[in-house]
Amino acid sequence: MSEPQISVTARAAKRIHEIAAKQHAAAALRIAVNGGGCSGFQYDFVFSDKSEEDDRIFERDGARVLVDATSLGFMAGSELDFIDDLMGQSFRIQNPLAKSSCGCGTSFSF
Repeated sequence: MSEPQISVTARAAKRIHEIAAKQHAAAALRIAVNGGGCSGFQYDFVFSDKSEEDDRIFERDGARVLVDATSLGFMAGSELDFIDDLMGQSFRIQNPLAKSSCGCGTSFSF
């Protein structure tokens, strides 16, 4: 059985590079799934300078995304994108395991 994967779009990779450059660090975007939000679970996005022992690292065009093993179980097969529209700018996850999500795109349920 293959390990769960997460894909990163070119837009998301570009935005990760832009933010990391402003922080003057080789930072990676860390994504975690936590309980809460209006749909039961929510994504937490934070930049980190180091990876943890149980992290999986996903890369695109040199941009790194870190996901811990527990969160990866909730996100297998997901795609990370960056959206810039009338509602604002944000990282968004298209998660095939989620049965529903809220309008903000950061909260979901199974």
